[in-house]
Amino acid sequence: MESRFARTLRSGAAIAVVAGLCAGSPARAASESATTPQSKSQPHKASPAHASTGKAETAKKAVKTEAAGTPAKGEAAKKPAKAPTAKTATDKPTAGKTAAAKSEPAKKVTAKKVTEKSGPAKPPAKPGRGPLTTASISPAMNARAATALPAEEAQRGSFRAFVEGVWPAAQARGVSRDTFDLAFAGVAPDPKIAELTHRQSEFVKPIWEYLNGAVTSARVARGQDVAREYAATLDAVERRYGVDRAAVLGIWGMETNFGTFTGGKDVIRSLATLAHLNYRGDFFRNELVTALVILQQGHVAREDMKGSWAGAMGQTQFMPSSFMSYAVDGDGDGRKDIWSSVPDALASTANYLRQKGWTPGLPWAVEVALPANFDWRTRAGSFSTWASLGVRRADGEAMPRGGEATLFLPAGASGPAFLVTSNFNVIKSYNSSDAYAMGVGHLGDRIYGGASIQAAWPVNQRQLDREQRVDLQRHLARLGYDLGEPDGKLGSKTREAVRDYQERRGLVPDGHPTLALLESLRGGR
Repeated sequence: MESRFARTLRSGAAIAVVAGLCAGSPARAASESATTPQSKSQPHKASPAHASTGKAETAKKAVKTEAAGTPAKGEAAKKPAKAPTAKTATDKPTAGKTAAAKSEPAKKVTAKKVTEKSGPAKPPAKPGRGPLTTASISPAMNARAATALPAEEAQRGSFRAFVEGVWPAAQARGVSRDTFDLAFAGVAPDPKIAELTHRQSEFVKPIWEYLNGAVTSARVARGQDVAREYAATLDAVERRYGVDRAAVLGIWGMETNFGTFTGGKDVIRSLATLAHLNYRGDFFRNELVTALVILQQGHVAREDMKGSWAGAMGQTQFMPSSFMSYAVDGDGDGRKDIWSSVPDALASTANYLRQKGWTPGLPWAVEVALPANFDWRTRAGSFSTWASLGVRRADGEAMPRGGEATLFLPAGASGPAFLVTSNFNVIKSYNSSDAYAMGVGHLGDRIYGGASIQAAWPVNQRQLDREQRVDLQRHLARLGYDLGEPDGKLGSKTREAVRDYQERRGLVPDGHPTLALLESLRGGR
């Protein structure tokens, strides 16, 4: 199928654009001296999104704090996506909707637009200061400028050479030169992204603070509104994929606040910047090539390919590789448009969860109350086994009739207790954080009338900071526990190691690290 980019470039106006850009395009200028035209400035719940399978995310503040799983902290919010009519996942396109109509967004790139964006507007003179003249520039300023300009030119040249080096891989995957050149026209590295790769939080919020920020009354109310608005679509998606609509809405809400905040970064620029930095090896280079394939296939117009600083895209915050594996056409128009089509976004999320092993009819978790004589060494069993041990649901309802569940104590023995199922782990495949998975599940439950978490959180309990968490992992590793490289992230391996260490020393094996536990490890006790 001929891409929208090829069709666009056959028009006279678009040919004029490419002719004007080729001399400065990073894709062609590796051996040329022309300066790369400036790209458009871009406005951004992350959760270690999905770039981290250890994903996202991505609650990526008004809205950003709400989108707790996404990785685009600090970006300005994008305008809400247009809410399309509530088509079901099986709806067919309306009569007269042609391929030519779909190609119209790509025609937004015109010679006039390139002229307008070819350079920054001159800022107004600051009050109280005269014009900057050669005489007013100090020798130190001249020295700094002389050093900075060659470095800047070298960076541009290096980036242009990098982009041209991507072409063979893109070509091998069916990307045309026209699509490639249009994708990189005016693209330069984003210096803000380089800064974001070096940021590492020194303190992780306690899970109760995370959930309070992620599952707000406003977000629940918004979720209930969209649940009604897209009820027919959710019906169709649930029938087709067997995934609980509450989980689909929970992810939609956590990732982009139900499509109102999808990130304002140019995905090609973001991925190219990260790949040029060689951040995480070849990961972002491969994602960049895959993003070019998406453009070649015509699923989104070049100017609409927006997302997070890490390249997570659209209402689902899929990385390009996830898009290629899991995105589906939910509204029957021939495109997989996770940016502006709600049916496509919801169906794609459900398809992702199904492919990752979602079990129909099984809850993600239930909050429970443990009996006074509970044996803390009990970790897993069927729901009927848990009931026979005196474990009861916190909301007073009956235990699920079937299925297996594992005891999960996110704040230790002194906080709420949950029985989590395999579907909890499926949600974690979207973003590997326990807190993110709890946020998704709890938000979905609340949207459909579920109760708030019943037990009290240990809000006065001091949490380990990042340095202490890294130290904890190092001490556990010295005892022979296989945790990988200490990174301060307390995942399932760290929890299992802590639980085993606690049990060996006669402590309550709740898997929750505390300062007392860390001191015990430091003392070799």
